[in-house]
Amino acid sequence: MAFKVAIAERSPFTLHNIPFGVISTEADPQPRCATAIGGFALDLPLYWKQVSAGEVEGVAASSEQLHRIFAEPCLNSFAALPATERSGVRAHLIEALRSNAVPEACLLPLDKVRMHLPMKIGGYSDFFCSLEHCQNCSRMTGGVKENFYHAPSVYNGRASSVIPSPTPVRRPKGVMWDTGKGSGQPIYGPSRKLDFELEMGYFVSKPIAFGETMRIEDAREHVFGFVLLNDWSSRDVQAFEMPPLGPFHSKGFGTSISPWIVTLDALGPFACEPKHDHSATEFEHLRWNDRPTGTFDISLVASLVRKKSSHRLTVSNLRYLYWTPYQQLAHHASAGCGLATGDLLGSGTISGDREGELGCLFEATLDGTTPIQFEDGESLAYLEDGDEIVLEGWCGEGEARIGFGECRGVLLPATM
Repeated sequence: MAFKVAIAERSPFTLHNIPFGVISTEADPQPRCATAIGGFALDLPLYWKQVSAGEVEGVAASSEQLHRIFAEPCLNSFAALPATERSGVRAHLIEALRSNAVPEACLLPLDKVRMHLPMKIGGYSDFFCSLEHCQNCSRMTGGVKENFYHAPSVYNGRASSVIPSPTPVRRPKGVMWDTGKGSGQPIYGPSRKLDFELEMGYFVSKPIAFGETMRIEDAREHVFGFVLLNDWSSRDVQAFEMPPLGPFHSKGFGTSISPWIVTLDALGPFACEPKHDHSATEFEHLRWNDRPTGTFDISLVASLVRKKSSHRLTVSNLRYLYWTPYQQLAHHASAGCGLATGDLLGSGTISGDREGELGCLFEATLDGTTPIQFEDGESLAYLEDGDEIVLEGWCGEGEARIGFGECRGVLLPATM
């Protein structure tokens, strides 16, 4: 029996969105692919099993093949399809939902499903590409380095510690300098300066073979979609690790992502010009000639939940990045390292240049020396055990508005 889906006014998952994720249920614990619509997850293998769709316009795969693709515990096989075929599947689902042609049995309440990592992630790289973030941190870090202006800065992270919202994160232990009453010698123990980072992540669709590179004009063909990303950071451990090689345990203990991937098709209407124009000084492999659609207008919000009270920490926008995701991807591929379907790239902390637009506590509190004061008397220098960080992302207004859902993570105490 078909079912008409009611979509709440503030739902991020409208017919203009159709994100993709991986779910399981208590009744069927096998992870499989789904899309979100209103307050429901549409079980995609069940849908393609129950509906004899015949040929789907623009899609070479049959209903049986789509059933097998979506029955897998990750979206890699779907993401590896040509972009035109993924667009055809999405268009078919939109029409089926609009015409109430989806069997009711295929729609599962979102609060009854468990979310999993949407992709099998072979590699994860995190960028450092917000000029405002660098400038805001400059009094603690010695200024913006000259190389920042010539190419995207990036390091290889750990794919093993990428986790789906709302998985908790445990305070890490590490080596840091004893800056309290001690001698200034290195000590090992729980991090005292635990931070969040407001970022976005994006997944590779079409792979780039080892030894090959990618033209920036073709970047769209290699991006499946975007998620919210919180690259949890231990600032005291990071200070110990940075000279001479850079972050390791200070970044590798947990990276939270929102579990629904919003596709480039959904984001297309929100393509926009990036805030910074430095095209005159870009290397050829980074020169994006289509500047008016070089990035996306995605409003970002980070909030703190403490003792059941919510406090907004910052607002930002993806378009603030100095180096855009397409430039990041082109630079990543430029050395011939290769990229695989499912690889995750983090945008780096996204900050603005105004108060209230700072994408992490390191810059918002000046390394904890100027705590944020809340109206209820609470204050925040760095995160305390039990604190929860919630990221949100939105595009557009009115009926065409779409969202990313939430990226949540609560901080647990360090192990004994």
